[in-house]
Amino acid sequence: MSRANEIETRLRAAFDPSELEVLDESQKHVGHAGYQAGGESHFHVRMRAADLADMSRIQRHRAVHAALGSELVGAIHALSLDLQG
Repeated sequence: MSRANEIETRLRAAFDPSELEVLDESQKHVGHAGYQAGGESHFHVRMRAADLADMSRIQRHRAVHAALGSELVGAIHALSLDLQG
């Protein structure tokens, strides 16, 4: 399973989002630190989920990182998050 699919699967299971978009933006970072041949090093996640509504920005980011797990987060060089409840 690709990292993008793994991210999507874990976030859908944890938050049941009304909207979820996982974009692999690795090609924008060719030649930069952390770029890995074949991509899957830089991601942007846009998610809307009711479970996030009562959380602060920091709490939302921590909840996403927890849902993804330290192993997956550690394998990704950059993860930008656009999260709303």
